[in-house]
Amino acid sequence: MVKVYSITVCPWCVKVKKYLKYRGIPYEEYNIEKDEVAREECRRLSGDTIVPVTTADGKEFAVSYDRTKLDKILGIAK
Repeated sequence: MVKVYSITVCPWCVKVKKYLKYRGIPYEEYNIEKDEVAREECRRLSGDTIVPVTTADGKEFAVSYDRTKLDKILGIAK
């Protein structure tokens, strides 16, 4: 399952979610402003609370709207 850690007002978070929808990739969104458990998961994963953080396996992750890294963790060949 793809997870996107985000905040309420974040243009990069919106871009990541639009990209995932465009690619037809289902995801779960976790708002780290409202969910303390998600905030700690985000921090554990990336070492910070900078958003968006996107992960497909809970180990590798992409920060912000890094299409190259997103495609890599999502297994999308270029």
